[in-house]
Order: sequence, then structure tokens, then C-alpha cells
Amino acid sequence: MSKFELWILDFAESMQKDVSGLEKKIKIKFKNKDLLQAAVTHRSYINEHRGYHLDHNERLEFLGDAVLELVVTDYLYKNYPNPEGELTNWRAALVNKDMLSSVSRALDIDDYLQMSRGEAKDTGRARDYLLANAFEAIIGAIYLDRGYDPAKVFIAENILSRLKEVIESKAYIDPKSNFQEEAQSRVGITPSYRVLSESGPDHDKRFVVGVYLGDEKVAEGEGNSKQQAQREAAKAGLEAKGW
Repeated sequence: MSKFELWILDFAESMQKDVSGLEKKIKIKFKNKDLLQAAVTHRSYINEHRGYHLDHNERLEFLGDAVLELVVTDYLYKNYPNPEGELTNWRAALVNKDMLSSVSRALDIDDYLQMSRGEAKDTGRARDYLLANAFEAIIGAIYLDRGYDPAKVFIAENILSRLKEVIESKAYIDPKSNFQEEAQSRVGITPSYRVLSESGPDHDKRFVVGVYLGDEKVAEGEGNSKQQAQREAAKAGLEAKGW
């Protein structure tokens, strides 16, 4: 590829994507479209396009995470008399990265993500994390642009609507606890977890953890914390063992 072609490619990528289609997908018309644009902009894109006029989405993600947890907690508290521990498990199943990335894909948020060419090549778990983070950032952007009530409606339509499915499928049961119970019952061994690798900068760590039954490595899991990676490893372990 010639230098001119590379320049054209870089120029095209430096132009922000039109988010009007995303507004239709999420059913929110923004007063300040820059907020929505920032919500789908990954840090890597800023690093690759130094003259870009907006910030990346990490601060919006921080805000959106808090709004999401408040809305879900408030709904569960007001509508279910269940014990605190059960409500906590339901909430965790509704706001975890798997759920958020799934909802993000359903809304085609992937089509609007702005990231570096390197990040754009990532698929699987790495892309899921970007999508989940972008979803939380979009909640933060809605909250800043339109207020709490529109953010609450957005969360109700896209997250709380999945509560029935979570309860019926028992997706709220912690996979680590489930794997431990099954392992102790079936083979009389308590699982152990070991960090196999650690990568990434401090703000975006990635851990790979293996779950073991004695000396047997049953499965691996990846996450942006050791705890998340352990849960993913336990989930993969349940699938690997057919439990």
C-alpha cells in the first residue's frame, strides 16, 4: 500500500462515525451528540488520532456503571421481597460483562465503536469487554444529556427486561460456587485457581486464570480482574466437565 493510500485510510478513520443510526437503535435523541460519540470512543483511538477533539469513554463508563447499579438495585428492592443475598446475585447477573456485551451486540453498538486498528482486530472476550464498557458509557452519556429518568427507561428496556430469563435459567448462580459444589460432590476435590498470565496497562488489565482439580487443569478464563477471570474459568470448567 502506497503512502498516499495509507494517508487516505488514516484520514477516513480519523473522521468520527455518524451516531444518528445509534440514536435510533437506543431510542434516544441526544441534545449533545458529542456525549454519545465519546461514549463509543475507546482510549486506543485517541492514542492513534492525537488531534481528535473528544475524550475517550472511560469517565462516562465510570458514571454509567453507577447509574446502572442504582437503577437495577432500586427496581429489585421495590419489586422483590427476596433476601439480600439473592437480590445481590440477581443484580450481578444483570450487570456483568457478559450480559452487557450481549445487550450491546443486540443494539449493534459494535458498528459504532471507535478504536485503534489493532483493537479492531480483536474478537471474542476482548471485544466483549469493549462492548460492555461502551454500553455503560452510553448510560453515562444518556444520564448527562437527558437526565435520570430517560437513563432509567433505557436500562429497564434493555437490562431489566432480561430478569425473568436470568431467574428461570438460574444464570445468577455464581459459577465458582457451582463448580466447587459439583467438584466436591462428584470427585471429592476442591478446585484451585492459578494466574497463568497478566497483561495490559494498569487501567485495562487482562488476567488469564486456570482452574484446577488437583494437578489437572480443567479450563481457563479471562477477565479484567482476577476474580472475573476465576469466574470465567469456573464457567468454562462446568462446560468442559458437562456439569
